Formats: sequence, C-alpha cells, structure tokens
Amino acid sequence: MNPKLFKLLINVYPPYLGTGIVLTHVADDYSRITIRMKERFYNRNYVGTHFGGSLYAMTDPFYMLMLIQILGPKYVVWDKASSIKFVKPGKGTVTAEFHVDQALVEKIKRETADGRVFLPELTVPIKNEQGDIVAMVVKTLYIRKKDNL
Repeated sequence: MNPKLFKLLINVYPPYLGTGIVLTHVADDYSRITIRMKERFYNRNYVGTHFGGSLYAMTDPFYMLMLIQILGPKYVVWDKASSIKFVKPGKGTVTAEFHVDQALVEKIKRETADGRVFLPELTVPIKNEQGDIVAMVVKTLYIRKKDNL
C-alpha cells in the first residue's frame, strides 16, 4: 500500500480519530512510523493524565502493519500479545516511534525459513515532549511463512 494512503486511512480510522491519535510520519519503505497524541479533555483520566488505554492504542497494531508491508504476501504476521508498563504520568503531547531495521527483517527470514513460527518481542517507548519515557510497550508478534508459496 502506498504510504501516503496508509497514513490517510489510519488518521481517519474512528478509534484513532476519536482519541486524538495521529500518524505523523511513515517512511516510504515502512521501516519507520511516528505516532503522536496531544493531551485533550477526552483522552485524560480522572487524575488529569493521559488515559492508559489511549497510550496503549497508540502502539496497536503498528509493528504488525509495518512488517506486513515489509515482508510481503509470503508471510503471516499477527499481533500475539502485548504489555504496557507505565513509567511516569503522561502529560502534554506524547509520541511513539517505531523502527524496523534490516537486521530484524533478516532475522525474521532466517527464523521462519523452515516453516517455523517466530515470536519476536518488539519494544516501543512512549515519550513526552521533554523526551522522558512515560510508558514502555512490548509487542509480541506471530510471524511465519505462508504454506504453499
């Protein structure tokens, strides 16, 4: 999919639109994605910080979508599990930056070459405007080569 179309579709997707999550950057090769969320009255919790569910939503399902685009139709890529650790209160604008480097792509291809399932754990920090980490999200993906290809 064209990265510009992908960005548009994500930014009008109701769950993201409704929480104020904005995809600000997609690399042409899908190796980098940046997500931003401004603090608004509708994404704050009772104590006046970012709602934890919105922080988590910022990270779902971008590693999966990136790897689907990078690996192509010969691979099955699914989100299998996820965890979030809240480090400090999220205030103001928060950002998550996703990176998939060539070393990871090569490792995926090696690990799945004989039909095995590979379950990489990929971490993405969510940072505030000062660059402090407010939450750490670990995504576990399910990746394997498709049968009969």
